[in-house]
This record gives sequence, structure tokens and C-alpha cells, in this order.
Amino acid sequence: MTDHDGRLAGKVAVVTGGGNGLGRATAVRFAEEGAAVVVADLLDGPGRETVARIEAGGGRAAFVSVDVTSRADNDAMARTAIEQFDGLHVVVTAAGVATGGYVSGDLELAQKSMRERYEPDPARGFVKLDIDDWQSVLDINLTGTLRSLQSCVGAMLDHGCARGASLITIASIAAKHPDAGSLAYGVSKAGVWWLTKKLARELVGAGIRANAIGPGFIETNMTALMQFMPEAARQHIERQIPMGRMGTPEEIANTALFLASDEASYFTGEILHPDGGFFTE
Repeated sequence: MTDHDGRLAGKVAVVTGGGNGLGRATAVRFAEEGAAVVVADLLDGPGRETVARIEAGGGRAAFVSVDVTSRADNDAMARTAIEQFDGLHVVVTAAGVATGGYVSGDLELAQKSMRERYEPDPARGFVKLDIDDWQSVLDINLTGTLRSLQSCVGAMLDHGCARGASLITIASIAAKHPDAGSLAYGVSKAGVWWLTKKLARELVGAGIRANAIGPGFIETNMTALMQFMPEAARQHIERQIPMGRMGTPEEIANTALFLASDEASYFTGEILHPDGGFFTE
């Protein structure tokens, strides 16, 4: 399966949230194109399964258990890339949560949480917003992205492999469109996009590119939560996708592959929206 003459041959990539969804698809796709991949995830089982899939196809990968809110965990993740594969050239920050306490794949927990939080009056919902939930989403989605990038950029600079490197953050269409996610989620992803733009300017002198992907509605564990939304709300979202379908994780992985490759050498500070036409600008 692995093409050692592929578009990422000779490169080492770190993918956070690599145990499922967009992260898993991206890690597998990168390995197919010749990259060695450090799969980082809070959940050991799914993370190790991603590594097994890559190795079964002849690729190289290593799993690291990472809480992205921990600088120590992120530092260990970056060290793994350097120590096991002698480099670090691409980072994809796919770790993220929809709500505080979110556990990928645990639909029973998600349904319970959504029922507890549901408020039909949006104004009352805002007033009753759980500040701990808000903070948890920002800690993981935004500050977690920052911490992962800090650790990886530090390793790139120390190891002398920064020039030509590519940082790819996973934002969301919710960073641009207020109907595409909850308040906390949308604000966290808007922050990820702003962070990416700022880093593109800050890191260009070191030869590091920074771009974002803002996916639309993709078939993952996170969007599986839509089945618990009120029918009218779910239909409202689905009607706004001109292509008439949700995207696949592989379609996001292909977008990440482009940004990671030398084909995107003149891209920095940009966001790409694979979203079936949901949002255009």
C-alpha cells in the first residue's frame, strides 16, 4: 500500500487525534504517500489500531498517548518523531471535541449530554451556558492546538528540520459560519483559524508554512451526534449543503496531503474548505 516514492517520501508527520475520523484518515493517507507517521491520541486502543493499519500496508508509524492540553505530553510526542524517525516535517492538529466531556465514539454519553444541555430558546440557552463546558472546549480545541504546535515547532528548530515544514490545523466551517456548530465549538475553531494566520506570519522566516482546513459536515463520530438533534435543525443543516451529501474523512485527508506536500509550497496563512459548497467566500 505504501508508496516509498510518494508525495511525502522522506518526511515525518505528527497527527494528533490520529485514532479516528479525520486524524486516522490523514495518518493512513500520509503513510500511503511515504511518510513515517507519529499517531497521537488520548485513546490508546483507536490510536494503536491506526498504527496497525499503517504497518499492515507496509508503512512506518508509532503511537503516542497524548493529552493535547499537556505540554509534557506534547513534548514527548515531538520527541518521538525525532528519536524514532529522525525528523519532523509535517504536523496535523486533528484532536478536538464537540463539547466538554466528549469522548469520540461514545454515542450514549453524547446523547445524554445533549439532552441535558438542550434548551429550545437560544437566548435562554446562552444565559445558561455552562462555563466549565465552554472552558473545556477551548482548552482542548484551541489551547491544545497551540501546545501541540509549540512542541513540534520547538523540535523542528532544535533538530534543524524546520525549513520546508508544514503545519496544518483542523479548524472547521464553524470558524466562519455561525450555524455550523455550538457557541463554544465555533469560537474555539475561529481561534484556531486566527492562530494559524498569525503563525503563518511568525514562522515564515524559519521556513515553516502554516495553513488550516475548515471542513464542512463530514461523516465522523463527531457528526454522528447530529442524529440526536431535533429533526428540524438537522434538516436545516442538510438542506444547506449544495452537493447534497456529507463529506468523507478521506476527502479531508486528501486536502491535508496537498498542504503537506511540496505542491503547496506557495501556500501559507490560508484556509481550505472541503464542505460541498456549504460556505463560499
